[in-house]
Amino acid sequence: MALALMSIGERCRVIKLRGKDEVIRHLQNLGFAPGSEIQVLGENAAGMILLVKGVRIALDRGLAGKIMVA
Repeated sequence: MALALMSIGERCRVIKLRGKDEVIRHLQNLGFAPGSEIQVLGENAAGMILLVKGVRIALDRGLAGKIMVA
């Protein structure tokens, strides 16, 4: 399932990153490596607030759709 479909309060693990090499590299630099645990802290129509490795990150839904989680 894509990270963009997760609800507030849910926790999940990154399984796979999709997209071009530069997009994947950018997401990995933000901490979204396969195996990383993510918690959804908040959301709105434009994006999501996530907790990744103890750091809060705001991510737009386009990028969140490229992160596959379980």
